[in-house]
Amino acid sequence: MARRPIVGITAYGREAGPRGIQFSLPTAYVDAVRRGGGLPVVLAPGEADPQACLEALDAVVFAGGGDIDPQLTGGGHDTNYAVDAERDRFELGLLAGSLEREVPVLAICRGLQLLNVARGGTLHAHLPDVFGEGVAHRVPPLDPVQHTVRLEAGAGLGRVFEAGELEIASWHHQAVDRLGEGLRAAAFAPDGVVEALELEGAPFVLAVQWHPELQDEPGSPQLGLFQALVELARSHRR
Repeated sequence: MARRPIVGITAYGREAGPRGIQFSLPTAYVDAVRRGGGLPVVLAPGEADPQACLEALDAVVFAGGGDIDPQLTGGGHDTNYAVDAERDRFELGLLAGSLEREVPVLAICRGLQLLNVARGGTLHAHLPDVFGEGVAHRVPPLDPVQHTVRLEAGAGLGRVFEAGELEIASWHHQAVDRLGEGLRAAAFAPDGVVEALELEGAPFVLAVQWHPELQDEPGSPQLGLFQALVELARSHRR
């Protein structure tokens, strides 16, 4: 029996917990990788050589979480939260190695933003200031909210989703402003917010602004993202 592809999932940064400082990750990411056919491994930030992690991995999920350092994104806002330099350094190094080695990547929410920043792009610091309140991308107390996204014609995500319009779970207050080098917007919210990215010449990169791990029940189109990642990992391993 062939072994399941090993999929690393980036963890949140250090934070105070009931028994001291801890790393954490919502279990939905782990469950979604399992449902997609992968063997999940949680990756804690802090490694001196992030790319060394790739020796043991077949694919990487860059999870959501707090904001990237505003010095990297093009400007801050008083709503910035959970900025973590250690996590930024770790994930930027891990992403650079993944792209160089063509290790399959699924970048989710913060992960998509990290991809854009790593390629020299910038972020809108707070969406309501730019796009207004016509589409809620996050609601108090920071709960996910449902809205539609439209896939661009010819987008590579078409190999995952049959429909051109999707109902997704959104949970963010920042998004892509200026696109990074080699990136193309692959999906949009009704208010024009970029909801997915593609990297030219890199079919092994899947990047979505929404949270597919919150909609990964059997039969859900969103589970297809994790299944696609695992299939890419199998192909990459051969």
